[in-house]
Amino acid sequence: MSTSPLPGDASNDPTEDQTGRFVRQPNGRVRPLSPHLQIWRWHVTMLGSILHRITGGALSGGAVLVVLWLLALAFGPGAYATFTGWMGSPLGLLIWFGLTLCLAYHLAAGVRHLIWDAGEGLTPKSANALATGSIVFGVVVSVAFWAGLFMTGRVSL
Repeated sequence: MSTSPLPGDASNDPTEDQTGRFVRQPNGRVRPLSPHLQIWRWHVTMLGSILHRITGGALSGGAVLVVLWLLALAFGPGAYATFTGWMGSPLGLLIWFGLTLCLAYHLAAGVRHLIWDAGEGLTPKSANALATGSIVFGVVVSVAFWAGLFMTGRVSL
């Protein structure tokens, strides 16, 4: 399907466009140029969407860490001590905190999507509120969880 101007409208003729809004494809067809981030205004729902995808990928990496933990458990006390030594280090605790943050946010974003799938919260104001709420929920739950771990002495630096 080729792009064609409206009948009698010479201003929309893509072959005469000098603004750079159209590009000629290798097959010779003239197509409108897709908008880029310079044109779009930033929204919190965009951030929520990007974070949801990133946290999903990070949780896949976290699943690999859980498998490594189970393998260390299966290979005996020496392997398990090595694994817990690495994961109990400050860098390991930072990784676990990050995974907790990813899990809490991904859960909240999943609930947000369930609400949207039900046809609710789709106005810009409510969508922004749900996106902001899911980000805040993820941070608050993660910090509270790890604060509880440190305060009860289950984790220490």
